[in-house]
Amino acid sequence: MPNQQDANGLLNRPLVLPCGAVLKNRLIKSAMSDSLGDGAGNATTAQARLYEKWAQGGTALSIIGEVQFDPRFPERPGNLVLCDDANLKALRELTSRASINQAHIWPQIGHAGGLSHPPISHPKGPSRLDIGEFHCDGMSQSEVAELPARYAKAAKIAQDAGFTGVQIHAGHGFLLSQFLSPLFNRRDDQYGGDVASRCRIVIDVIAAVRDAVGSAFPIGIKINTTDQLEGGLTQEDALAVIGLLDSTSLDLIELSGGSYFPGAASSSDRVASGPYFVEFAEKAKPLTRIPLVVTGGFKTRTQAVDTLAKNCADAIGLARALVLEPSLPQDWLADNDGNLTFPSFSSPPPGGITAWFSMRLTAIGNDEETRFNPELQTAIDEYEDRDDARCAVWRSRFGEAQ
Repeated sequence: MPNQQDANGLLNRPLVLPCGAVLKNRLIKSAMSDSLGDGAGNATTAQARLYEKWAQGGTALSIIGEVQFDPRFPERPGNLVLCDDANLKALRELTSRASINQAHIWPQIGHAGGLSHPPISHPKGPSRLDIGEFHCDGMSQSEVAELPARYAKAAKIAQDAGFTGVQIHAGHGFLLSQFLSPLFNRRDDQYGGDVASRCRIVIDVIAAVRDAVGSAFPIGIKINTTDQLEGGLTQEDALAVIGLLDSTSLDLIELSGGSYFPGAASSSDRVASGPYFVEFAEKAKPLTRIPLVVTGGFKTRTQAVDTLAKNCADAIGLARALVLEPSLPQDWLADNDGNLTFPSFSSPPPGGITAWFSMRLTAIGNDEETRFNPELQTAIDEYEDRDDARCAVWRSRFGEAQ
């Protein structure tokens, strides 16, 4: 079957965001936890090289996943931390290399909440929960009220470090996603209850970040279309959240789904014949003037072109496809499918595939991807050993978990 040509140039069309910033095309490197920080919250040369390669490869925007503002609640010890004494020199090397070729580079600012990494955290979310192996404390009202200012401070540090925008993380079961989900948010104050109340802290965070960075700096958000958990965020509630977000100063809404809650099925690990959240995007598009990005399951250029042609999304988010081929956008923008072959793993353990892709990110950052071909268990062992070592560095830098 011959390649479907992008006759209307949909992939290569610039996207003007509400704040006036321009994405040069419609292909975005979605956030992943690259685990390339140095264990003390700082950027590294390998991380800078990784994002430089994506910029060279033609992405309009790359988003660095799991960038923290509170070292007490990290996702993993390889996260970056935007705090008062952050290493701005290392961050500026990262942003300068990642923003070549007219590419944008944004940090995904977040707080892991109840899913904070236990070896270096005492997890704390919207409500105290004990569900199977999952345990977390609940945040006080004053702790919740402090969140907007803390997100805003991190966004300002990002701006000063040369990032060209920020994304607020409200997906995948981390803190703001937990506030949106009735499974995790059982509060009886102004931050819990109906959808509008559960979304209140998200709205407050967006407003505070906008005040900090000004009107011309892009602000995006990543949200779940569903938690894929019984009792979690439903599609109906997620659509209501889209309507609430439409009244904010956001520039980009990225649609994803799933959770890293223990035992939950990972969207990125599942086998599917096509993109995951296009049907939701079709329902969400009429509810907002803010551009939408749909992420998850895109493996072919045809899938991306078809989604844009439906006018249900304004851009396409790619993650693992760009780990396999960092220059994939160049191929797709030239109407070539490229040469993508996704690895196949037999009965991988939970998190195993993520570990394999994380180690491939490391290989790319070290210019060693052509030699990267480990067995799955080898990649898992290397990933876990590295995190164990970094936990010690994290504790030395930030102190014991409080």
